[in-house]
Formats: sequence, structure tokens, C-alpha cells
Amino acid sequence: VVGYQGDEELGKALEGADVVIIPAGVPRKPGMTRDDLFNINAGIVKTLCTAIAKYCPHALVNMITNPVNSTVPIAAEVFKKAGTYDEKRLFGVTTLDVVRAKTFYAGKANVPVAGVNAPVVGGHAGITILPLFSQATPKAIFDDDVIETLTKRTQVGGTEFEEAKAGKGSATLSMAYAGALFADACLKGLNGVPDVVECSFVQSSVSELPYFASKVRLGKNGVEEVLGLGPLSDFEQQGLESLKPELKSSIEKGIKFANQ
Repeated sequence: VVGYQGDEELGKALEGADVVIIPAGVPRKPGMTRDDLFNINAGIVKTLCTAIAKYCPHALVNMITNPVNSTVPIAAEVFKKAGTYDEKRLFGVTTLDVVRAKTFYAGKANVPVAGVNAPVVGGHAGITILPLFSQATPKAIFDDDVIETLTKRTQVGGTEFEEAKAGKGSATLSMAYAGALFADACLKGLNGVPDVVECSFVQSSVSELPYFASKVRLGKNGVEEVLGLGPLSDFEQQGLESLKPELKSSIEKGIKFANQ
């Protein structure tokens, strides 16, 4: 393991990398608006992606820095300008939403969380996070109000945690766990392990929006296939339509920032 520090060593740190994980930035604190968060983190992401384009243009990029709904489009625009953009190699890491959805579902269904599968689609903030509990396995039958509660908990899990820590940080351990899970999945794909499927926020034609989180099959080139949403319940269909305006706005905000 080799460590590097500061802007002057960034090139050395990135050279020859197969996977670059970007958790850099500040976490959201109580009282901080999304705009505050955006203005700080967007600049950091732009700087790092400019360096990635120069020193390791073929690396898989795992974007953890929030707001992911905007930072992924920023990264894409930076790479496009540099002539290095490959949509198969840029991922918004939404694994924490999946971890939360699986945990809450398992608790309610009274089954071990390790055996639960629950896709989460859309984006990575508030109402843009849409868990598809109708597709969760093992199958459990819940009333509509239970599904609504589980969905809300998944959407506000981060805020709930920040408030519980009284502004002294965010869900650090679960964020690290989720980031490691997704990075591990990318490495499995690069190493040729078949059928590695994870949810991620990627360039997509699943909806009319240019970026969308859904299940993707990972492989030697990064994204091998973006999988469709599958059958949705009425509640999920409604949630899908509700999230689109906010997600569209966040994507456009990222694109605008990158090009100013």
C-alpha cells in the first residue's frame, strides 16, 4: 500500500490505476443546504476528474462524492472535454441505498439480511431513491402502508443518521462498507467473474433521463449491460414519475457547472 498527499502527488497516485474511488468532499451537516454541499464538492470532483483524464483515462471511476445525481454528470462532462469519456467506465455508487433497503426489508420480513435482494433505482438523494420492494427476494407480502414506510426510511436514512449524530458526522461505517462492496464488484467484473450485477447510477436509456440508477451487469469493460427496471407496482410507478423532475434538475445542474 502506497500513500500520496497533496495536488503535487495526485498524478503519481493515479498513474496506472484500474479503479479510482472518489469519496473526496465534505459530508452534509445539519443546516447545510444542498447548494452549499454542491458548491464545495462539485469543484473537488472537477479537479480530480481532470487529473483522472490525464493520468489514468481508462480507469473505472466509482463516484461516491455527493450529490451523486450531479457529480456523475460533472465527471462525464470533464471526460468528454478531455476526449476520454467512456460511459461504461463511470459509476455513481448508490450501494448504500441498496444496503439500507435490504436491511429494512429483512427486519420487517424477519429474514436474514444476507439472503435479501432488493434493487434500488432512480438517483441517490431523497425522493429520487426508489427501492423496488415488489421485486425483493425472498418474497414477503406487505400492506401498502408498510411499503411506503420502508421506502421513506430508505430515502431519508442518511438524514436520520446525521441528526442522530447531532452534526458530528454521517453514516461513516455503512458508507465505507457500501463503497467497498461496489469496488469489489467492479474488480470481480474486471477479473472476468460472470454475472456480477449491482445497482449503480450510470449513463442510461432506461428512462428519458441521460443518467439513471438501475441494475447493471459488470464485466471486463465496466458496464457490460444496463438492465431494465422490470415490472413495477402502482406505488413504484408513481414514485418513478415523481422522482424524474428532481433528478432531471440535479443532472442539468451538474452539466451546467462542468461547462461554465
